[in-house]
Amino acid sequence: MAVVEIVSFGYLHDAPPAAHLTIDLRHHFRDPHVSPELRYMTADDEPVRTAVLNTPGITDLVEATATAVTAFASGPSAGTVTVADGCAGGRHRAPTFARALAARLTAAGHAVSVCHRDMAKDVVQR
Repeated sequence: MAVVEIVSFGYLHDAPPAAHLTIDLRHHFRDPHVSPELRYMTADDEPVRTAVLNTPGITDLVEATATAVTAFASGPSAGTVTVADGCAGGRHRAPTFARALAARLTAAGHAVSVCHRDMAKDVVQR
């Protein structure tokens, strides 16, 4: 199976990283940042993961992305497949999605690495 690199990031911190697939989670999925009790948490905190993973459509997007990764991995080149997924600040939706995608791809036999580019950065005040 292919090697897959997943990079979560925040659009408000810097440009998206180079990737074969870039998933923009900003406009279609609830942002935990709007809840004061979740704002200063990250995807390392269970309430954030629960809020993100219980958002309608998110698990379908994980499955669709895993299918797309498998299609890329089936191509004639044997290189690493890179997936970048971003939300506004990179602390909630993107790293939660990245971890869910990594779990799904690992279960399918892919070797997966995950990097959270912006999760440890300060909360963006907006």
